[in-house]
Amino acid sequence: MGTFRDSLDTRALRFALFFPLLLAIGFVVCAQMLRNSLPDPVAVMWNADGGSAFAPFGAYVAGGAAMITLFGWLAFMQAVPLSRPVVMRRVMMGLGLMVSLFVTTVLAAGLVGQSGVGEARLSHVDPIVLAMGSGAALALGVVMMFAFKPDARWTPEDDQALEAERMLLADPDLTRDTLRIWVHARSSVFIMIIVSALFPAALIAVALPWLGALVAAVALLGAGFLFARVRADRGGLRVLAGGLVPVLSVPAVDIAAAAPADIKAADYGGWGLRHHDDATAMLVSSGPAVVVRKLNGGRVALSAGTAAAADTLAGILNRAAARAHDDGQHQ
Repeated sequence: MGTFRDSLDTRALRFALFFPLLLAIGFVVCAQMLRNSLPDPVAVMWNADGGSAFAPFGAYVAGGAAMITLFGWLAFMQAVPLSRPVVMRRVMMGLGLMVSLFVTTVLAAGLVGQSGVGEARLSHVDPIVLAMGSGAALALGVVMMFAFKPDARWTPEDDQALEAERMLLADPDLTRDTLRIWVHARSSVFIMIIVSALFPAALIAVALPWLGALVAAVALLGAGFLFARVRADRGGLRVLAGGLVPVLSVPAVDIAAAAPADIKAADYGGWGLRHHDDATAMLVSSGPAVVVRKLNGGRVALSAGTAAAADTLAGILNRAAARAHDDGQHQ
């Protein structure tokens, strides 16, 4: 029994059981408040001319409460087992809220549409209640998907986090030796791209839409390579063009030394990703940069944005290389 209980998210289970039940009770109470203004029997199905199937008020309310509870439980319970993927549990929790509220909305719209009508055959489902309730059900369901936090469960990611914490305790400088920066070309460069490429592309698109779209896509792709995300830590250096495409990766064990420098992009072949002689460069502009010398004799140059960032980045890479070489010698 203990093992079965440990396999369930108890907080989600409590919510899954009680929310549809309380919602059904609320529906019954509100239905009783409308009882005196409803025809007898009430309509339970409608066509274009009005009510087409009928049932006693008590049967409508009891059946509706049962539907709210049953459909809510069926959806909510899919989010309770811990064995399910976290994303699925979030989706099913939101879907459970959405379904239970939508069923309640439909039942309530049916009753409100009959309020004040002497004959149930003349009634229709109230469109305002149906529209507002359906919109609220959808919105609250989406909010639940993002707000629901499943019970903690130990995963491989937790093992990695634990190992990272152990490394941090063993080496307090680890957080200091981690850097994430964005570098990009000067704003004047992007203005030049807009003027020289995007405006002509808009004119070309008037005559040849596909060619105009192609010119614009090429321009945007080129502009994307003038953005880069630089990540440096004890593992080494990694550069992602546009923040998404990995273009440079230098493990710490391959680094001989790193030094800040003020360089000209033309010396390395220009802007963007370049291979020039023995050097590989990812430069978004001329100016502050870091030049990394590798043990195999190669060089890597990358923009650093500011002189202070270049100094910090070079220091991190040098310390990372020293640790990696020390670890290799000890092994």
